Amino acid sequence: MNGAGNDFIVVDNRDLSLSKELDGDTIAALCDRHRGIGADGLLAVAPAENGADFKFRYYNADGGEAEMCGNGARCFGRFTAHLGDAVLDRVTFETIAGTLADDMVVDNVRIAMSEPKDLKLDTGVKIEGLEATLSFLNTGVPHVVAFVENLDDTDVVEHGATIRFHEAFAPAGTNANFAKVLEPGHIAIRT
Repeated sequence: MNGAGNDFIVVDNRDLSLSKELDGDTIAALCDRHRGIGADGLLAVAPAENGADFKFRYYNADGGEAEMCGNGARCFGRFTAHLGDAVLDRVTFETIAGTLADDMVVDNVRIAMSEPKDLKLDTGVKIEGLEATLSFLNTGVPHVVAFVENLDDTDVVEHGATIRFHEAFAPAGTNANFAKVLEPGHIAIRT
């Protein structure tokens, strides 16, 4: 399943029968693009514990569990909206970052995310070979955004890994996003 360019493996684990199999090594092997199915991450549907419709467990491609993923949450909503006898217009789900909701809008999914926090417009972090100011924002998951002049030629893989694992964002790391303003109100982004 994919959302906004990210692709995910989705696992229905409402009966918890796969809980032991969903370990970090197995998830990393499944997400490996050369030896597995290949994906940016794995979405696991689990039973809710605190009154929501479902619990959303998100795992990055390296097998590590994360608080949530915005594009993954949209896919999660679309998938879970179709699990019952009737298609749901709204799905609520628990994440490590809190309870979120997805609304099904025609062929799209609109997510009501938690309020962003910890905004730093300039982290002061410099990355060799990257001319950009790095801004930080936590949307339930930490993100760094680097606004660049030439988005197409930016080495997202190399610079993204450097940012993700930079000591300034340790120990958990951060998601790395590269953006360019196209015109007022419109940006292009690569992750």
